[in-house]
Amino acid sequence: MQDRGHLLTELRNPRSTHIDRVSIAEAVDILNAEDATIPAAVAAAKPQIIRAIELVVAAFEAGGRLIYVGAGTSGRLGVLDASECPPTFLSDPRMVQGIIAGGWDALRMAVEGAEDHESDGAAAIDEKEVGPHDVVFGITTGGTTPYVHGALRRARERGAKTVFFACVKAEHVASEADVEIRVLVGPEVITGSTRLKAGTATKLVLNMVTTIAMVRIGKVYENLMVDVNTRANRKLVDRGTRMIMTVTGLERSAAAELLTRSGGHVKTALVMHARGVDRAEAERLLATTRGHLAPLLAPAAGPPHP
Repeated sequence: MQDRGHLLTELRNPRSTHIDRVSIAEAVDILNAEDATIPAAVAAAKPQIIRAIELVVAAFEAGGRLIYVGAGTSGRLGVLDASECPPTFLSDPRMVQGIIAGGWDALRMAVEGAEDHESDGAAAIDEKEVGPHDVVFGITTGGTTPYVHGALRRARERGAKTVFFACVKAEHVASEADVEIRVLVGPEVITGSTRLKAGTATKLVLNMVTTIAMVRIGKVYENLMVDVNTRANRKLVDRGTRMIMTVTGLERSAAAELLTRSGGHVKTALVMHARGVDRAEAERLLATTRGHLAPLLAPAAGPPHP
């Protein structure tokens, strides 16, 4: 059996050894103080996070996918981030996907032992028919998960770009990925419980990767989620209407009517208003800019270049 006691995520945290003997208020302070250290650890990995985002943007622009792979909390966070992209950015659900060791049952409860076999991770990559246009992003905060290493190895064999995310030092756990993101948050408040600081760091990094990648491919205008799926629920209809009001200066009733005429697509509605065109022409114009809205709304902009 491998001894993992030297890994950062397995060390005891001297600042929380008395957590079982303090008041609830003091326990809250301990966790809050430890969580406050996470942003600096994420910032220290900025160059590697940037490189990972560049790989993902290139994959999206080539028609490829971002595929997260993880086990336990890491796998759940990958699936969570993937599931949030379509309603936020109106992205194809196939564009960002999550694979979790143990399958969908592991989203709701622990599937013990599912992470222990490299061959299962490799098989999951084969099942997804991963190819050269894809990025496979392995998440293993402790760094050693065989399922993730097997998936990354098979992804490289199939020509995909790979990213390795861990909260342990490279000299303790090696990787052959194209990009390694090491967010060294240190020992957990509860020894080995990587659902805590390591999990929070994971969520922060995944948020950055997909959010900035979606911004770069035109899913956001200024800081507005103009590709939001307004057909999903009434909250998002309201958000879409308010975005149109913000950008165009229209009153609410006029903005709502414009959103309806656009088929519920905020970007189309904004181009219809800015260019004085119908829905079909607005959609054609958006196609010429590959969905980027700014060139079509710029006051001095002429007809977009094909």
